[in-house]
Amino acid sequence: MVSRTNPKSRWHRPLLLAFLGSLIAVLIWTCWTEAHPREERQLRVLVHDRLHDWFPQAMSPDNDGWHGLEPRIGEGSTGRPRIVLVHGLDEPGSIWHDLFPVLDAAGFEVWEFRYPNDQGIDRSAQYLAEHWPALPADRPAILIGHSMGGLVIREFVSRWRHPVGVTSRVAGAPIRGAILVGTPNHGSEWARLRIWLELRDQWIAEEDRRFSLFAALRDGTGEAKIDLRPGSEYLTALNAMAWPEAVPIRLIGGVLLEAPPWMSDSVTALSKDLPAADLKDRFASWWSDIGEGLGDGVVSLTSLDLPEAPPPILVPASHRGMLMRFLPNEPQPPAIAPMLGILEEWGDQRETSVQPTPQVNRQETPRETDRLDDAEEQ
Repeated sequence: MVSRTNPKSRWHRPLLLAFLGSLIAVLIWTCWTEAHPREERQLRVLVHDRLHDWFPQAMSPDNDGWHGLEPRIGEGSTGRPRIVLVHGLDEPGSIWHDLFPVLDAAGFEVWEFRYPNDQGIDRSAQYLAEHWPALPADRPAILIGHSMGGLVIREFVSRWRHPVGVTSRVAGAPIRGAILVGTPNHGSEWARLRIWLELRDQWIAEEDRRFSLFAALRDGTGEAKIDLRPGSEYLTALNAMAWPEAVPIRLIGGVLLEAPPWMSDSVTALSKDLPAADLKDRFASWWSDIGEGLGDGVVSLTSLDLPEAPPPILVPASHRGMLMRFLPNEPQPPAIAPMLGILEEWGDQRETSVQPTPQVNRQETPRETDRLDDAEEQ
């Protein structure tokens, strides 16, 4: 008797084997990258550089109508510093929408810097340096960064615009101050899930971004997620870099978890009936520990701290909820009010004088692979 095989079943085994093979390959790659972050970063940088060599037109971020340093709000008051906004990792472009009208009403001229944010943070800071001369230099600028954008700001100020003890490497407007909102100065474990943020970035892109098959690769090959890991070589080097004393820096962070009033009231009532007199204090300490570890859901409170900055201003919000509404009828995002207070404080003080400095030249700047090789030889 001849057995008949269902035609569909013939494909089940090859598909299953292909799936298992892919899964095993992903697991092997993941284990290797966790154990060898430096080698993974060098490999990603090498791929990025080679793509630039092979497809210079398609890989250039200046050709997609999205990246660069562009004005967003009018000329503003001539007596106020200009504002430059720097977004974070895999940001589709909506993070500043609730801040724009507030800054406009306050009389600030606002510029926005958009960059290929999956590349190394140092490369993104260099990209800002290349575009910085486009900003008028007749008055100072205040930099505001969300999430990884704050690290780009720190790298740009410390290495390019106002490096301590050496000549500035880029001409243009001096920095009046920097505000970092939800910036993981000591890293974030969420960086390991970068692939899901990249999918959001590509699918929820704004209409003025031109479609391209190279769009994801143009954003970078994933070096940023290695830089953002707690204890990474990049963060260790950045945190060891001197910050210019003349440039004030302020921190704003979110606390996702706050004890609801009914819970605090219950603990207070319970502490009156129990012999443990310090029950309320112990509960507050326990809840605070949970909040510090959770932070805004992406960046813990301990990752916000910087020795050159005052303690962070904390607001009850998630990582993105600090700056944007999720529903139209929600109140103003909680980080905007303290941010505006800082801007008013800095805007009322005497402007920093413009310092003439040499202009950066991309062609004369060594590529990142060369810098890494030099560092290893030293």
